[in-house]
Amino acid sequence: MEEISLREIYFILKKWLWLIIGLLVISMLISAVISFFVLDKEYQAHTTLMVGRPADYISDRELSLSDLNLNQRLVSTYGELIKTRTVADKVIDNLNLPYTYGSLRGKLNVKLVQNTEIISITVNDNNPVMAAEIANETAQVFMDTVKDIMKVENVQVIDVAEPPVNSISPRPMLNIAIAAVLGLMLGVFAAFLIEFLDNTIKTPEDVEKHLGLPVLGAIPMVED
Repeated sequence: MEEISLREIYFILKKWLWLIIGLLVISMLISAVISFFVLDKEYQAHTTLMVGRPADYISDRELSLSDLNLNQRLVSTYGELIKTRTVADKVIDNLNLPYTYGSLRGKLNVKLVQNTEIISITVNDNNPVMAAEIANETAQVFMDTVKDIMKVENVQVIDVAEPPVNSISPRPMLNIAIAAVLGLMLGVFAAFLIEFLDNTIKTPEDVEKHLGLPVLGAIPMVED
């Protein structure tokens, strides 16, 4: 297998430096245009709920350990209830949303805070106000639903969702940085591929390398 010396690598990169830089710049420009002008911004709003017996926490009677464990186990049940079609359909109807159950569930993320009685509802949407409204309405519908289905009234909203100011995606600077790395790699790969496919003889060194013959002399190019 033919080996390439560091000196040859250096001259290949130097020879095709314009190509490498060109692909680098083009990749960054394409990424910037897509990030700033093509991709829609996505915003994230979240609300936090607490399940338990808030009145008991401030009363003189202490909660038993079994009560606390039961409430924590119920958190998982509540988390699954939030994502049901029953809750989603009511949210869609109440807000008159142009979404199906599947599309709304795709925007919704329910997170259970470990070893606590706290549930976090996160909603992603292209409209920051709509994201907050969906999160708050989901929390309210869930509270009404859990009262009807499980006959409990120990769910309270801790944090009300507010319209976010900054978007979570796209992230232009990160996208441009990734595009720069990919463009650089593509440029280097293209340079070596062109050199590998080019089997023409251009220099005295190519004669010695490919034919294994010593160069006795060279005819210089004469300008007219």
